[in-house]
Amino acid sequence: MRTKENIKELMHALQAASDREIHFDEEAIVSVYQKKDADQSLAIKILSVFGGILVCLAFIGFLFLADIFRSAESITLLGAICITASAAVSRFLKKVITDTLSVSFYITGFALLGFGLASQGNDVELVFIAIASAVLLLAQNYILSFISVLIINGSIAALIISGGIPNLVYVFIAVQALVITFMLMQEAKIITAGRIFSALYDPVRTGMVFSFLGTLVYTGFETKISISTFYTWSSSVVIILAILYVVSVLMKTLYVTDTSYKIGIYLLTVLILSPTVLFPAIPGAILIILLSFMVNDKTGFATACLGLIYFIGKFYYDLHLTLLTKSILLFSSGILFLAIYIFIHKKLTSHEKI
Repeated sequence: MRTKENIKELMHALQAASDREIHFDEEAIVSVYQKKDADQSLAIKILSVFGGILVCLAFIGFLFLADIFRSAESITLLGAICITASAAVSRFLKKVITDTLSVSFYITGFALLGFGLASQGNDVELVFIAIASAVLLLAQNYILSFISVLIINGSIAALIISGGIPNLVYVFIAVQALVITFMLMQEAKIITAGRIFSALYDPVRTGMVFSFLGTLVYTGFETKISISTFYTWSSSVVIILAILYVVSVLMKTLYVTDTSYKIGIYLLTVLILSPTVLFPAIPGAILIILLSFMVNDKTGFATACLGLIYFIGKFYYDLHLTLLTKSILLFSSGILFLAIYIFIHKKLTSHEKI
């Protein structure tokens, strides 16, 4: 957290380093930082989500005991009221307790709405997508926007699976990868495009990252479903191409200008990722790690690292190889990644000396 004195010191340092006179609106800058510091931290927001889930479960249990679930119409109406109330509360009140209440009402509303619509034989997924999209645009609250993105992505995946076309899950993964890559690579343009884009960018980005990793986790449990190899490697190819694009941007950042170095890095990247072409979860996690590193998204970076560890373990566990061969592959991969780290560290150190 920056204090007023820290901000003044930073402005004086910028003025001293500049060849021309720079004017700052000191009061405006201080007020913006104070407002930012007054906002809830990500940890509090996550606790609010879990608190809302617990309240939702308790309330639904009470409704079961009260025999409210006998009437599908009343359940549907109550769910719609809960969702509307949560959107209204989060729109006009910006406190921790109200955020927790709005999350509770929001999750409870979707749970009740799902029970009511499903019991009447309606398509729950399409309704969920429409309502979550409306709340995303109207409420503009961090937690509700984050949950709305999860609901939208989850509903699309559920619609694909329930429709009996699991192959399209991999098409959905490729689309998610492209959307996330575009969002994070064009972060500055999106944030400055308007107030609504600026307010929604952070929760939508975080929600897309969690949804993408969640979809990848689902593919790891798809052992009983026959999936076409074409769709599997096609999604992997799309993700690997996105990684190559991010690597090209990173090379500019690291001042890698030698053509032979560039070609070698591209070939090395393809060589490392080619064994995982039938398991898109690993390149997907690597893509999120690279993108999060570029935009300094610590939450996405940490989540993707945990996902990568899980995906690599699942990948090697599922390989039909001997334990010795698997150990050699892991050892070789570790040496290769250490070599890449040393190369990047040397490039950064040499540039700092210059």
